[in-house]
Amino acid sequence: MPTSLSDILNTPIVIGGKTVQNRLALAPMAQLSHVAFRELLAGFGGVGLMFTEMCSAKRVRHENRFVSPYFRWRDEELDRLVCQILGNDPEIMAEAARRIEAEGFFGVDVNFGCAASSICAQAGGAAVLKDPALAEKIIGEIRRAVRIPVLVKFRIGWRDDPEFSVEMARRFEAAGADALTFHPRVAPDRRSHRPKWAYIGEVKAAVRIPVFGNGDVFSSEDCLEMISGTGCDGVSVGRLAVARPWTLAQWSGTFPSRAVPYLETALGLSELLLKHFEPKDALRRFVRFSLYFSANFLYGHSLHTRISNARDMGDVENILGDFFSTSPQTVSRPNMNFLR
Repeated sequence: MPTSLSDILNTPIVIGGKTVQNRLALAPMAQLSHVAFRELLAGFGGVGLMFTEMCSAKRVRHENRFVSPYFRWRDEELDRLVCQILGNDPEIMAEAARRIEAEGFFGVDVNFGCAASSICAQAGGAAVLKDPALAEKIIGEIRRAVRIPVLVKFRIGWRDDPEFSVEMARRFEAAGADALTFHPRVAPDRRSHRPKWAYIGEVKAAVRIPVFGNGDVFSSEDCLEMISGTGCDGVSVGRLAVARPWTLAQWSGTFPSRAVPYLETALGLSELLLKHFEPKDALRRFVRFSLYFSANFLYGHSLHTRISNARDMGDVENILGDFFSTSPQTVSRPNMNFLR
């Protein structure tokens, strides 16, 4: 059995009959896990699966990939790209899954994890967990509609009850899910409390399909502890992957450089954003990224404030050049005030 983190992460895993070479996944994140950021992350390596931003199932059915701000991808990434969809109508979700399969994605992921009030008010995301039968039916309809892997991301539920999480995991598996990503927080909790990693172990023990743990993994020690402490099959990383896109490659042992490429990473993303998006959209997404990126620096608030006031991407590049000209002091662990 592999014992080092890199050996564990580089042990292949089978999901729905497809082999994934690495057990780290880029978590789906609104305005962050877009095509430009995924291209940046792919350049570093060290990630097995990548997830799109949350996509509305209603729109996916008819969306133009070259116009859509969310349902957009590079053909080169499809073999490890999972499209996450949001909705509560089983037939519409299944129809969206058919479109995703036809486009060549690795798989489809069902969002039962988003606890944002705007999403839950529309009875989407974690709100679907209030109706377990409906959540199970959605997975079943998607399973009957496609042959590609079907994944599910979900939370504990709407009260702190690990038995409910175990029940839902078993329901999803019975309905045909090929893998689960479990975020062990109750749905109303927007990161105000630590996730209960022990619950990941209970979910993993209840099913035979792969389970990815998710929530507050900010170091290689955290990653190893989650895997060894819960028995989960892989780790889904979100906020840290945005703040430090090279980190997954470091953990996997595929990033040889000791020098941390802060400036090169920021400038690289700015170029990729302009490659994939119109200038105004590129700027908006870079501002969002900069909040996470700024968490790396002792005085990161000044960097984020300046970028937030930038008029265009040219301004952003000048601000970055000026900020790094003074060799800014970094912090060992990202400032959590930026990552809420």
